[in-house]
Amino acid sequence: MLNYIWAGLITLSLVFAIVYDTRDLLQDTYRNGEPLEVEIDFPDGYDEAARRLSVNVHLEESYFRSFYNSFESPADVYEGIIIRTEDGTQLRFAQDAALPSPLSTIRDITSPRDNDLRGPVSGFRLVGDSSAVAYVTFPFVRFVKMTAIADAAFGLAETAVTLALGLIGVIALWMGLLQIAEKSGLILRIVRFTQPVLRPLFPEIPNDHPAMGMIVLNLTANMLGLGNAATPLGIKAMEELQKLNPEKESATNSMVMLLAMNTASIQVVPPVMLVALMGMQINQLIFAILIVTSVSLFVAIMSAKLLGKLKRYRDTDPLRPATSSNDHQSQH
Repeated sequence: MLNYIWAGLITLSLVFAIVYDTRDLLQDTYRNGEPLEVEIDFPDGYDEAARRLSVNVHLEESYFRSFYNSFESPADVYEGIIIRTEDGTQLRFAQDAALPSPLSTIRDITSPRDNDLRGPVSGFRLVGDSSAVAYVTFPFVRFVKMTAIADAAFGLAETAVTLALGLIGVIALWMGLLQIAEKSGLILRIVRFTQPVLRPLFPEIPNDHPAMGMIVLNLTANMLGLGNAATPLGIKAMEELQKLNPEKESATNSMVMLLAMNTASIQVVPPVMLVALMGMQINQLIFAILIVTSVSLFVAIMSAKLLGKLKRYRDTDPLRPATSSNDHQSQH
């Protein structure tokens, strides 16, 4: 089901991008190839022989709105530079300038690394000793939304691979430790020690079954804020519970309870990432974390228990008592 949801979201985003980009092409939102008139001041004076000049750029508001059919207003002045090369003269706005749309979009698409809006200058005409009028033609911009979706897809794919590679070592370490604990009998001792506490939540698990030990280790890792360590422990606990499941396509009440408790995010010690970001200020959140995690854990346990008693879910329980189905047949 989750795959269908993701496929639907991707399809909707692509349809939205195609509609949006088609509208931009039809309306010529970015005025591709059309020069924009700008007024330029030279605060240090104009030097015809200089190859690099500091300038202040002015965009007349009514002209800008009419040119781009935009409701946004440019600032009174933008800092920039004029660079002269053998290929011609180029105007560059200052990096990270607060540009109105669509100039900000043109900058983000055409100069993502330097983050400055730039374009060749034509029709340069001096007005007095320290000002001029010129026309700037910015690079062509097309398929903005499609480009953004493609960049996001590649960026998330890279992030996914990085996270997967980073988890390999952690999962391998903890799975190895689990094998040692299981063969040494440590898990059996943990089961016997914690069984009276967790038995009401997981009544379907037999006595001294290793699934109970994996559940304890998983919950303990979550409480200590060891999310990476809790992942392989939770997977191992689900594998042990699946061995007790006669219907492999349906989840048992114990599997639902474990998933609900994990989703509640049991926290006693703040996560390592949060400690690294906040430092000693994390002490201000300890009581809030305890209150929230207690409430969420209570809601998760009660929800799993109450929903499990409803007939709709009780009838799909793989470990439902066989007597209920026999009684139902005998009534007929």
